[in-house]
Amino acid sequence: MDQLAKLSSTAFMCTTIGNFMPSLGNMDDRNSNESDSLGYSRNYHSWDSLTVSTAKKHLQLKYSDLHQSTSGVVELEDIGMVTVQKLKDYVKKYWMMAETGGPQFVMARSVTCSASGAICSLTTLILAEAELRTYLTSTNYPDNFNSDYKLSNFYVLVFQTIGVGVGTINPVFGWFIAITFKCSVRRGKSYKTEDYWTRRLVDWRDSPLALRFRSNKFRKIVHYTKNRILNFGIGIQIVIVTANKSLLLISSFFPSLLFSCFSYCKVLKRKILSKSNVSGNHTRSESEPEPEPGTQLVYPSDFVLYLDGEEQMPLHIMKNISNATDHLIQIGKKKPPKFLKEILGKSTGLEGVADFDSNQSYHIPSLVSEEPPNCWTLPLVTLTSIARALPNIDDQKMEQLQSNKNESLLYVRQVEKILDSEADLVNIRNAAERVWLGVDIKRKWLDEDLRKFSLETSEETLKRLVGMAEVIAANSMYRISQSVLRNHEGSNNQTDDGLFKQLSVMIADILGACLTNLPRVKIMKCFCSAIEKRENSVQRAAQLLGETEETIEILQQREIPSLNPIQAANINEWRASMKK
Repeated sequence: MDQLAKLSSTAFMCTTIGNFMPSLGNMDDRNSNESDSLGYSRNYHSWDSLTVSTAKKHLQLKYSDLHQSTSGVVELEDIGMVTVQKLKDYVKKYWMMAETGGPQFVMARSVTCSASGAICSLTTLILAEAELRTYLTSTNYPDNFNSDYKLSNFYVLVFQTIGVGVGTINPVFGWFIAITFKCSVRRGKSYKTEDYWTRRLVDWRDSPLALRFRSNKFRKIVHYTKNRILNFGIGIQIVIVTANKSLLLISSFFPSLLFSCFSYCKVLKRKILSKSNVSGNHTRSESEPEPEPGTQLVYPSDFVLYLDGEEQMPLHIMKNISNATDHLIQIGKKKPPKFLKEILGKSTGLEGVADFDSNQSYHIPSLVSEEPPNCWTLPLVTLTSIARALPNIDDQKMEQLQSNKNESLLYVRQVEKILDSEADLVNIRNAAERVWLGVDIKRKWLDEDLRKFSLETSEETLKRLVGMAEVIAANSMYRISQSVLRNHEGSNNQTDDGLFKQLSVMIADILGACLTNLPRVKIMKCFCSAIEKRENSVQRAAQLLGETEETIEILQQREIPSLNPIQAANINEWRASMKK
């Protein structure tokens, strides 16, 4: 029993390391150095940690090259020209790069990780054979096994055996996938050890010593000893990689024969069927669908990130990765914004971007010496606050406007966060957010209770708001309230509901103009320089595309001015274009 428990412990440790190996891909340089300093490199598997940093650099270079060739065309297009289908194609390309270039996925498909699956399966078979043989040759299992630990060793054996059985599934599955790769790709196997396996050791060997010694002879001895040790380590790494490649080649020999026979039968069957079709003068019937022109896999291996020497990924694996993007988009479609479509429906155009502020040379009693730059959030918050202050407005309409504003602000924040990173705009956005928090929760504008305006007329309310100019946000309130007041005085007996509707249309126009930047936001969210965060970034972009797909299609039906992406992100550029 003690010997079986020891054997199960060894098999369990091997299985644990086999499952842990893909996680080495997420190790950074600091963790890799700590692992080496703790002596983990004595273990067969821990030599993989030496390759992580170099492999990431290789993947980063290839990712940067593909990013330059992929992003330039779409990013420079005018707003309104980037269709939903273009965005889907764009997201799929980046998803392919993020998935296939993910450190864990790269490590999982490496030869060492694949070979560990074969080793795990071997240790599992050895453990199973030993336990089965012991069980069959024993008359009273496990009572006749004498052990100082009594039945505790038996329970250890049982639970570790269960752990080995369950833990072996993932490494063995990876091993079978690697065999499938080798069987499906007809190319000679190279036993050359690629650069990224030994680059770190070579750099350590070729770098000068950090320590300085007075004795030149002693320095030569230390340098020579260091090089000998590292050359020995490089040799061990080469032996390990070569052994792993050999193990993978040997284990795939018989499956390759079966795969070749199966492929030959398929080719032979196809030839026989083609001959019979020719002899029978078979023609395509009208009911059979014609293949679409240019139909092919949209995301070929050009967007798969490979390390040097890696086998080409099978077509069905690339299709599965590409189809995962559609699944993410569908997840976003299942939770679309509830009120965004409704508020955009109030807008018939985008003229409100120019109308909300008449840009008259008012004398503004503000502590701000210069007119502050504008952003998308500030006029939206200001117009909604003015609408909240209007008297004689149905509570249901008011609550609906507030709900629309809160939901829309989530997407406006994303547009401004990604496209407007200037410090001045960040400060103004923060000021607008703080003001809106008071309006939303307490219905107060700068500690002024808006509910007491309900007994006044719309004109009196607007005049009072005009006089509340003391900070940056109030500066915007002054200008916009003054503009609304002038329009209100110029109209003939405009009712409170009419003024409320006019403000709602302005809000919808500004929101629509802002959200025309959503395609570019998705494009920029796809790109992420940090390799560990890349997958999550593209995943969020895909879900955001699903959430706002209908919104983008609605906005692209509007007449949008010809603006480049940089101009479209700035509300002042929009205003200048609309006034022309």
